[in-house]
Amino acid sequence: MTHITLMMKRRNTRHRAFDPDPDAPQRCCDMPDCDKPAGYRAPRSRETLNQYYWFCLEHVREYNARWDYYKGMSPGQIEAHLRADIAWDRPSWAFGQSSARPRSQNFNEEEILDPLDILGQNRRARAERRRQAARPHIPDALREPLATLGLDWPVTMDEAKARYRSLARKHHPDTNNGDREAEERLKVINVAFTIVRSHLAGEGLEKAG
Repeated sequence: MTHITLMMKRRNTRHRAFDPDPDAPQRCCDMPDCDKPAGYRAPRSRETLNQYYWFCLEHVREYNARWDYYKGMSPGQIEAHLRADIAWDRPSWAFGQSSARPRSQNFNEEEILDPLDILGQNRRARAERRRQAARPHIPDALREPLATLGLDWPVTMDEAKARYRSLARKHHPDTNNGDREAEERLKVINVAFTIVRSHLAGEGLEKAG
């Protein structure tokens, strides 16, 4: 027997979608007046899903087309059944009623295995948002200059001057063999420091007044 013949025999032994059930009883279709072999099962009712009718292919298709699992149930019963099915029959709680849940059901991130550090990332993100919210509001005019100088807000005049001196030494053309990019960078730093210094000086005058 060739290899191709063996493959064809194996393929022919596979159970296809519309093949009769191999466990079907040797009897005729349960549809009245039908004498075709009963090769396909269908549940008798919602309450007895493990008990079956046995039909031929034509009549099992007809039966399935008319089958309605929720027939005779009220809308409330259907909704309750769907909720139980989605939750695998576990009890659920409505939003806003977390305090009514048993203490053992309270969610605790620390007790969850988190190999991908997803919960840890969430905690750090929340902590960063709280930190940002607690920081004083940065004046819009100072956002870019402070970023250029690498300073956080609030900042004192002494801190701004110290940072400016450090950056000026680093990017001065004489320190960089006349590098053009360093010269342009120093110009940006000069403008940023001028804006920050003017703002801080204005604040000092307001406080003194």
